[in-house]
Amino acid sequence: MALTDGRWEDELQGRFSLLTASSFEAKEESEEGGYTHGRSTGIIDFSDEVFILILRRLDPTSLLRLGSTCRTLFRVCSCNSLWTRHFQTTFGVPFATANCSISAKSAFRLVFMWRTLFRNLHCNRSLQEKLFAEIPFPPHKYWIQWLVLEETVPLPTVKLPWTDIENLWGIDKKLLDSRVKEKDDYEEGIVLMFEWKELYDLAIEHHGSIAKVFNHVINHQQRNDHCELEAMFSQYTQYRFQWLFTYWLFRQPAPFDRQLKVIYLQWRKYSKRKVASWGGTSCDCRYLASLHRITTDYWLGNLARGDEAVGIQMLDNYFSMCRSLVAWILGRDWGRLKQQKVYEDTLEGVYLLLRREMQETLVDREKFWQVAKVQMARVCALEETAGNYVNWRMIETLPFYKLYMVSGNTVYLGHVKAFLHRKRLVHDWILMKENSWVRQLLPGDLYPLLEFDTKIYQDSLHGDSMPAHLSRVIWLYLHSGLQLYLEAVKGLVLHCAQASLAQFCSLSPGFPINPM
Repeated sequence: MALTDGRWEDELQGRFSLLTASSFEAKEESEEGGYTHGRSTGIIDFSDEVFILILRRLDPTSLLRLGSTCRTLFRVCSCNSLWTRHFQTTFGVPFATANCSISAKSAFRLVFMWRTLFRNLHCNRSLQEKLFAEIPFPPHKYWIQWLVLEETVPLPTVKLPWTDIENLWGIDKKLLDSRVKEKDDYEEGIVLMFEWKELYDLAIEHHGSIAKVFNHVINHQQRNDHCELEAMFSQYTQYRFQWLFTYWLFRQPAPFDRQLKVIYLQWRKYSKRKVASWGGTSCDCRYLASLHRITTDYWLGNLARGDEAVGIQMLDNYFSMCRSLVAWILGRDWGRLKQQKVYEDTLEGVYLLLRREMQETLVDREKFWQVAKVQMARVCALEETAGNYVNWRMIETLPFYKLYMVSGNTVYLGHVKAFLHRKRLVHDWILMKENSWVRQLLPGDLYPLLEFDTKIYQDSLHGDSMPAHLSRVIWLYLHSGLQLYLEAVKGLVLHCAQASLAQFCSLSPGFPINPM
């Protein structure tokens, strides 16, 4: 098979002559300036065949980006041969260049904006207001002309004078005869009623094919101002994730809507005040999106490479998995605290394991559920390692905890056990009988750091205060297990206790300094 055919070469020959000339001029300028040595090779230095092959493999978005780099590439990337192919691939309709008064690129742009808005009509209130208007304020003809391109239109019966039907869609009066009782009625501007599917079929019957219907509408639209369409498309592009998320969360069928709300809020920490307005006009949807990691990613456009429709489908799959997970947990003889912890940690594990995959492509419900079952087993293993709920809550911030959740490597379980053992050693040392005077003399902000159930957060490790110093040394011992850090902890604690004792003695003369 030849790399290029005659049609492509004829169309692009003039474009490439300009491209070659521009490349030659740029090369001459660089040589005159003495920059020939080490000059990098750009896309304009490729042969015509290679360059055409690259163009044919670009999707519409990439083609537009390439064309925006310079005027020369803009002209090459705007040729009809490229956009005719994209028109047919995207809309399933061949574009007849000879019968259309605008370029294939302009036609693609208009139909793409319309199709994107129409397919998201359910969540686009602005477009709904344009299309659902009633007589005496019917929809503007600009908008209803586009509708004949759609086979299924979720709108009421169309009501228009026969002259408008003929002008908008070119449907011959003979095809409308069955709707008119007498021929004289045509002169009275009688209003005809059609179901949209019936009107779609009449348009195809008159023009002969859906491709010709497209060409008719595009030719008529070419004379119109498209500022409103462009503005609405820009608005949708900016807010599409928020609109689709809001519709998905609040506009499910009644039984599913109630079930989704329960699952969405199951065992989550949330503001009752903000959730009280669920589904209302004052509802804080951004706040609701923040309750789950995956919905936060969707709100920000970080799922499925920014494909809003695929992202919504992924949310459906995810919360379907959540329903199964809740049913599984409630079927166990566990207390509420354990139920909540298993649920939270399992969802966190699922997210950590599938985060990168979700950013790239659709993850189906079965994949979510299979990963969830693995994560539940790991969470239960961590719970057994912790021994009780207090310990379990204490180790959840450890790096070993998340590493085990992601990898399942039992080595990390050993690290968790060692952490708890070292925590117990520090606690037991401070509670020894000979250290009773230390406990009495330690400042109130230091002693809690030595207790077993006290968490040491990374934020508390910074600074020059004594609690920060002690926290750092304890942190190093708990995570490394080196004996020298334990001795450093003991030395620092004894030093602080002796300093407190010396200060007390200076205020109480005659009090013996030696505590032994």
